[in-house]
Amino acid sequence: MASGEGFKVSSLKDKVTLITGASSGIGAGTSIMFAKLGALLALNGRDVENLTNVAKQCTDLGAAEPLLVPGDLTNEDTVKKTVELTIAHFGRLDVLINSAGILAMGSIETGDLAQYDKVMNVNVRSVYHLTQLCVPHLVRTKGSIVNVSSVNGQRSFPGVLAYCMSKSAIDQFTRCIALELASKQVRVNSVCPGVIITDVHRRAGLDEEQYAQFLEKCKQTHALGRPGEVEEVAHAIAFLASDAATFITGVNLPVDGGRHAMCPR
Repeated sequence: MASGEGFKVSSLKDKVTLITGASSGIGAGTSIMFAKLGALLALNGRDVENLTNVAKQCTDLGAAEPLLVPGDLTNEDTVKKTVELTIAHFGRLDVLINSAGILAMGSIETGDLAQYDKVMNVNVRSVYHLTQLCVPHLVRTKGSIVNVSSVNGQRSFPGVLAYCMSKSAIDQFTRCIALELASKQVRVNSVCPGVIITDVHRRAGLDEEQYAQFLEKCKQTHALGRPGEVEEVAHAIAFLASDAATFITGVNLPVDGGRHAMCPR
């Protein structure tokens, strides 16, 4: 497709994109989607084996070899190193995708402070820190940021308290920094997925039978009658990051089969 024609998501070609949480789930799917679109990738994740596998899937699609910057982003030195290595390798940064996150089951009665701290550190504090360090580079390129939030940020659910709070924080973070960076032409948006088929639920402690029941229940809890696929979220992230969305900033976009619009009746 010639540039200037068709859908402008093709603008992501040759854009230097840092994706966190790239070793699994939505982060991995987004990495592969951006590879298909010809982006230049820096991939962060905690599982080096999975990260290497995702990178191979990217190169198998004909993409340039991704830069791997593995590590736990709750470690402040890892965050600094991730940005430094990306800039040293590519010389610039055009897009930041904050997809690293964890889910934990716990209520006000069952969730302890250690769980609260872990969820907030991974889902909010590390995102704040990494974004802060990336912003000067994104200002130079008039780049864009996409944060991966959740329908849980906009709607309230029992039993995942710290997680819901963390995603509300990400939605507000997204809107506030969109306004802070708008004069510098850096756009900031989030996607708010409903239930997407990834490992995040099993990692949070659901066994196979519970997970199967959970996915079955999605037929009722999502208006479109099913859980979502990773690729469906990746498409929305690519759209928001690209020149197809040049007049969109400060948006928390539900990608949730209509779940955010539903209420009991």
